[in-house]
Amino acid sequence: TRCSPGALCWKRVSCAFLKAAEEVKVLKQTPNRQEISSLYGLYKQATVGDIDIDAPGMFSFVAKEKWNAWNAKKGLSKEDAEVEYIKVVESLKEKYGI
Repeated sequence: TRCSPGALCWKRVSCAFLKAAEEVKVLKQTPNRQEISSLYGLYKQATVGDIDIDAPGMFSFVAKEKWNAWNAKKGLSKEDAEVEYIKVVESLKEKYGI
C-alpha cells in the first residue's frame, strides 16, 4: 500500500504506520503471541486511542489478552503508538523476513 500526498497520509509517520500495518501481514513467519499482543495493543492505541471498553470476562481468554494489550498502552499518544508500532514491525521484519 502506498500513500499518495493528501490521501490517507496526513504526515510521514502515519504513512509509515500504514505501510508497516500492511508489511506485518506478509512476514515469512507468524510472530509469537507476545509479539502479536504488542502489535495489537499499539495498533488499537494508534487508531482508536485510549481503551474505551470494559474488560471482558475472565473466561474470554483471547478477548482478555487483547484487552490487556490495549490497556497497557493507555495514555500513549496516537503518534507515539504509531512510532512504537513501526519499530516493532521493523524488528519483526529483521527477525522473520518479508
